[in-house]
Amino acid sequence: MSEAPFLQVSGLRSGYEGSTVLHGVDLTVPEGSVVALLGRNGVGKSTLISTIMGLVKPYAGSVLLEGTDVAGHRVDAIARAGVGLVPQGRRMFAPLTVAEHLRLAEDQGRRITGRRAAGSAGAERPWTLARVLDLLPRLGERQRNRGDQLSGGEQQMLAIARALLTNPRLLLLDEPSDGLAPSVVRQVGEVVQDLLTEGLSILLVEQDLRLAFSVADRVAVMDKGRIVLDTTVTDFRSDAARARALLGVG
Repeated sequence: MSEAPFLQVSGLRSGYEGSTVLHGVDLTVPEGSVVALLGRNGVGKSTLISTIMGLVKPYAGSVLLEGTDVAGHRVDAIARAGVGLVPQGRRMFAPLTVAEHLRLAEDQGRRITGRRAAGSAGAERPWTLARVLDLLPRLGERQRNRGDQLSGGEQQMLAIARALLTNPRLLLLDEPSDGLAPSVVRQVGEVVQDLLTEGLSILLVEQDLRLAFSVADRVAVMDKGRIVLDTTVTDFRSDAARARALLGVG
């Protein structure tokens, strides 16, 4: 794992309709690592993800991807720079089958990678439909099923598959365990571990501490729109009082 940052966020301020949610966020995700972004509900975690992805425009600050500032750029430009999003709530198209979801994502991935300049961010081994189904074989069994016929876990795997087909180098995972049974959460963790072996960098927003600790290299904790702690998983777990104070858990 390289210590060079793939993502470096500095002084990021953003919000909605004139209100400020992020108050100068500083955060680094080293290349080939997982950083777990923790915090109580409403502290700005999803707003940070949306701002990095270009869904929310920043008021100030920078979002560097391998040294290039993409803060305020359009979503498609940020995707071409190598960022993929797995949104909270999965956001399936209920009438579309799994195969149709994947075909749309594959077409989008071709457009994105086709427009990337030579030498810019891109997967060394492109994610093809065959590779995705090898990683997530349940989707192969469910290709004829509509989005509203999938379990929560199957929807989550489909959301991950869609993001992978855009061939990201940085994956933004927003609450992937939300609403899932413990056995399925473990499967999500196994998929994240597999993605690490592919060299992806991952920013993981998560409430399930067991999942976060099982896959992350570092922990960043948000409170009131700021990063108030950035440390190793080992260090964070060694201080239960600090965890309880920051997250309300032991």
